[in-house]
Amino acid sequence: MAEETTSTSKPHALLVPSPGLGHLIPIMELADCLVTDHNFQATVLVVSSNIRAQSQVIQSARTQKPFEIIELPPLEASSGHDANPAGAVFTNLPAIMLDARDALRSAISALEPKPAAMIVDLFGTPALTVADEFHMLKYVKVVSTAWPLTLLLYAPVLDKKVEGEYLDRTEPLQIPGCKPVRPEDVVKPMINRKSREYECFLRAGVEMATMSDGIFANTWEELEPVTLKAMREDPEWKQVLKVPVYAIGPMVRVGGQESAGPRSELLGWLDVQPKNSVLYIALGSGGVLSAEQITEMAWGLEFSAQRFIWVVHPPRDGDKGNDISDYLHEGFVARTQDKGVVVTTWAPQSEILAHPSVGGFLSHCGWSSALESILNLKPMIAWPLFAEQKMLGTQQVEELKVSIRPKVLPTKAIVRREEVEELVRKIMDQEAGDAMRARANEIKESGEAALREGGSTFKTMSELAKLCKINTQRQSQKVSFESLA
Repeated sequence: MAEETTSTSKPHALLVPSPGLGHLIPIMELADCLVTDHNFQATVLVVSSNIRAQSQVIQSARTQKPFEIIELPPLEASSGHDANPAGAVFTNLPAIMLDARDALRSAISALEPKPAAMIVDLFGTPALTVADEFHMLKYVKVVSTAWPLTLLLYAPVLDKKVEGEYLDRTEPLQIPGCKPVRPEDVVKPMINRKSREYECFLRAGVEMATMSDGIFANTWEELEPVTLKAMREDPEWKQVLKVPVYAIGPMVRVGGQESAGPRSELLGWLDVQPKNSVLYIALGSGGVLSAEQITEMAWGLEFSAQRFIWVVHPPRDGDKGNDISDYLHEGFVARTQDKGVVVTTWAPQSEILAHPSVGGFLSHCGWSSALESILNLKPMIAWPLFAEQKMLGTQQVEELKVSIRPKVLPTKAIVRREEVEELVRKIMDQEAGDAMRARANEIKESGEAALREGGSTFKTMSELAKLCKINTQRQSQKVSFESLA
């Protein structure tokens, strides 16, 4: 009878994000999906962070989400690792997760029932050794599509094949069976091969491919069939990748479910704007422009005469303090007050992108944000800044065809006001916008089909649930054996 109860009980998944909103929110989305759609029990263990917005998200989730959230005790301040998403993340975040293992081990010991699987993000592989101690399955979730994942996993091979710096190459980097990567699109850690960050980047790829029981990518079979097929079947890939890649997307927040608190004034402002008339500008939690680029962006927005909501932070090279108005040209706010809103704090992005008055999105190309935009049929201006955003921007422009972009990458040169104006006018133009909206609708329908019962992603998640249930039985048998011993 006990065996039957175990086999029919809910599998328990433990999800452990590394510090930062960009890691916490996708992990919570997965936890929500596991509980709501696939009958899991889920617990999210959060490594403490001094990021105020993270605390707000956790408190909101505790009142709305169907899973448990446990915050681990603060780590010793002496660890001194920076969790800034624009910084040396492959060096610092795994070091934080390594330091957190004792607290993680203690928290797991108190959990009942014991989790059948641990799911970490890209930077959480040091925690997988703790999963081994509790006989858990081990999975790594990446927030991007499969194409950037191929570069991370294949980088140790490229490191042996390619001489000199990647940026000095004139030919694209070849990845077996997949779209080549232009040198200028490589991720930030690959820019300097002598750096500690590059060394840690290579290690992350190796650990994902060898320490886990599988990798979760926020894509679906129909979105990237060629890339996924290559990773699973190409002979060269079989030498590199020893674990399966699971396509579990599209996984993204749903507009209107962002906060249980009062409705944002921004949404009230949008309510009185015409349909598809507002450009939303936001570059992610770590997206910071230079002082000069802020000025050029402001002039371009004013010249375009389009409505906008602009989420902007003080510049990375600012010498005038943290008041954003000191970096905007004289008269900008007064002349645009009837058409635009400048936001210097948090904005409810999911709800904004779901609003019918929003007609376009100037984005940092982060895949979670891009998915929100695509599923709400909003065309994009691609403005990549760091991490895998350059690759994602290329994919969104050239393959998915839901974005336009500046002539030169914003990381290489200042995008001048005339080009900003041109891009804004183009994205808000009905003809150009409608073409991208039509393409976004095709992608949306494909993603929705993947999530429905019988769809490719639903089948994948059902398979994972079965694996976790089987492991729950194995765990109980191991515990019984160990107690007898």
